[in-house]
Amino acid sequence: MVKLGSRSPLSRGCSALAFLLAFMLCLLTLAPAMAAQSEDAVHVLPRSHARPNLALPEFDPKDSLRVDVDLVLVPVTITDAGNRPVTSLRQQDFSLFEAGQPQQIRYFSTEDGPISIGIILDLSKSMSNKIDEAREALSEFFKTAHPEDDYFVITFADRPQVLSDATRSIGTIQGKLAAVIPSGHTALLDAIYLGLAKMRSARYRRHALLIISDGGDNRSRYTPREIKSMVEEADVQIYAIGLFDHFFRTPEEWAGKRLLTGISEATGGRTITLRNVRKLPQVAATISRELRSQYVIGYLPSNPVRDGKWRQIKVALTRPPGGEPLQVYAKRGYLGPAK
Repeated sequence: MVKLGSRSPLSRGCSALAFLLAFMLCLLTLAPAMAAQSEDAVHVLPRSHARPNLALPEFDPKDSLRVDVDLVLVPVTITDAGNRPVTSLRQQDFSLFEAGQPQQIRYFSTEDGPISIGIILDLSKSMSNKIDEAREALSEFFKTAHPEDDYFVITFADRPQVLSDATRSIGTIQGKLAAVIPSGHTALLDAIYLGLAKMRSARYRRHALLIISDGGDNRSRYTPREIKSMVEEADVQIYAIGLFDHFFRTPEEWAGKRLLTGISEATGGRTITLRNVRKLPQVAATISRELRSQYVIGYLPSNPVRDGKWRQIKVALTRPPGGEPLQVYAKRGYLGPAK
């Protein structure tokens, strides 16, 4: 007779058998998932330091904007010694050269037509004490906008991302900017790349990027040389506002001014550097007026060869010596027409 609270050998044997069967059933159920997990782990590759896995569109040289019509159009900005746009010049005040050869100007305009503009805003951690001025600066930039302009906004920290796709609604952009919070590192070059990629589907033929940043790049997958080559081939003017302190805390910040200047001037734009962040809205308004105060010069290249090669151009002023010193900003070249 079995006492209460005790178990017979037969009962214990049945329980052990039941436990064994349940354990085997569990293994059979989990086997496919465990195998799949093991197989995935085998194919995980280490991240490359030079090329982190970022969600950026692939670059194809065939997508570079080329001049596929006979007339080449060159936007030109002229400023005086006070960095103010000069808008009183005439066609005969300009001369233009391609590969060192003078070209006859066939088209000349000072119209303020609509532009497709990309805003590239630094949201790295170092912008935490400057973000309010950056928002105000963009408000000033929009005040002189052409009613038909459209805009997209890219922000960047550890990686770039599109804050707003192309829109004419300034209110929509400002609403999204109000919610951004700076943090992370500075992937400036990747942000410029993404801006160039988005310009390939821009609404208007005139394109411009405005960059606001306070430091050099320390996170991008692309190198300065790669981006410099891309902006030279792209039909996009780049303006930049660099917010730099009196003393640089890192080598990247020290290189930031030179980086932005080289990239912007290659496109016919320019970089304005500031040490006083309170001047940021004023400078943004100045750049906006420059975009509305440009000359557009057109010419038919004397070189008829359709080889798709890079062609260097230079715009100069023919005004007599002794006049007010003026600065010329124009694109340095373009990719010629292909067959």
